[in-house]
Amino acid sequence: MKTIYKSMLIAGATALLLTACEPANPQLSKTDGNATVSGGDSKPAVTEKTTDLNLVILYGGNEVKDLQLVQDEVNKLTKSTINVTIKMTLVSAGDFVQKTNLMLTGNEKVDLVVVSPFFGYTNQVARGQLQPLDKLLDQYGPDIKKVLDPAYLNASKINGSIYGVPGVKDFAAGFGIVMRKDLVDKYQIDTSKIKTLEDMGSALKMIKDNEPNVTPMIHGSIGINMFALYKWFDELGDGNGVLPGYDNNLKVVDLYETPEYAEKVKLMRDWYTSGYILKDIATTKEDHMELFKTGKAFSYLTPTKPGVGEQASKYSGLPVVIAEVAPPVITTASVTSFMWGIPRNSMAPDKAMQFLNLMYKDKDLVNLLDWGIEGKDYVKKSDNIIDFPPGITAASNPYALNMNYLFGNQYLGYIFNGNDPELWKKMEEFNKSAQKSKALGFNFDGTPVKTEIAAVNNVVNSYRAGLEAGVLDPAKKLSEFISKLKDAGIDKIIAEKQKQLDEWAKTNK
Repeated sequence: MKTIYKSMLIAGATALLLTACEPANPQLSKTDGNATVSGGDSKPAVTEKTTDLNLVILYGGNEVKDLQLVQDEVNKLTKSTINVTIKMTLVSAGDFVQKTNLMLTGNEKVDLVVVSPFFGYTNQVARGQLQPLDKLLDQYGPDIKKVLDPAYLNASKINGSIYGVPGVKDFAAGFGIVMRKDLVDKYQIDTSKIKTLEDMGSALKMIKDNEPNVTPMIHGSIGINMFALYKWFDELGDGNGVLPGYDNNLKVVDLYETPEYAEKVKLMRDWYTSGYILKDIATTKEDHMELFKTGKAFSYLTPTKPGVGEQASKYSGLPVVIAEVAPPVITTASVTSFMWGIPRNSMAPDKAMQFLNLMYKDKDLVNLLDWGIEGKDYVKKSDNIIDFPPGITAASNPYALNMNYLFGNQYLGYIFNGNDPELWKKMEEFNKSAQKSKALGFNFDGTPVKTEIAAVNNVVNSYRAGLEAGVLDPAKKLSEFISKLKDAGIDKIIAEKQKQLDEWAKTNK
């Protein structure tokens, strides 16, 4: 998940710079035979020809040996229910923006594709590469509408239409600090008293003073700015103009001019000069988990949700504790982080929606896509708990797709051994208890200021990582950063974003 997250943020920045392309011609559904399928629960008519769908799926780039076997099992299920067969086209996170852009602009057959703000979702809509889904959802997506809160389904709306369907997952994100439990215990660090980022200072000092071979704090993912993993604001899409406190009376401001930002980068500078932060944190290409699991690091920042501690322990092989330093909040970005869209290239959007609907109701389909084939890729320990078969490990897993949060209703999925058996119940409670941003459902269209966005992003890329890692001295560089942002046109971007937000608010009170 961390590898995906790091790549998607990098890819997201790239997507903003992609040049606009001519939209593909809209295609109507082509269903051969005398009968058509209507409604998400309908069985295929005898005379209807089987429809082949191409699913373009984001993944980590690792080998998935059993992909064809799983695809064959999926097709047995879907052919008997909705008369559809699928091809699973895997595209690694690092290549996803470039390759999917070529697919969607080149009229390649694609029927369902993973879409995300990190991969240029609003740009894809502006180019006409995605179909509006409202009517398709009404006719063929009853189970999607049954399990998705309208606030979440509508979060993907652009100009009044839905273009992406989010999965049932963690809609909220909190922020916390992962720490090695052995060192927490050794130095009797009271993690219950760590409620803010500032509270972490004494723990970092303890490690610095007593563990010379351990870096007190490292990056949470390669290429990720520190405050991408610790936020007190709604980024409103691209981060060029934000909503402090997730409200601010819907007044958009420049993040880098806020007192809070100045305070936080000063703190990072103090930690960096005190030796608490990895020296090359702003430029390192070494994976944070590699540093952590080899015992070279004490802590790192992370988005939090139920199960994140178990996940960190599983990946690192080390017991961990997590101090929550920001409460969970639901934003448009957290809801729409991973969605499914139907491209204009699709010749069978009705069938694509029927398949998508099945991912929100059919437990067998969800678990095939999530975990593979029972007895080969996993074994059941109980009704809802699974594990690797004897002789299989995470390293040798033949269906190591590891993208279970993509496939529709995650609550239908089995829980892997070692995680909390009540994980889905706790995830639902986590979502319900989270604060909702006042701008939940707002999607910024940067097309009117795309030139300024490109220029501002160049400036951000030159300063932000260094400031937020403490490498650059904010006393010398923050005002310079702000000045260059203004020269690049950030005020024009903020004005355009404010205008769009005000218009959105009129119909979303």
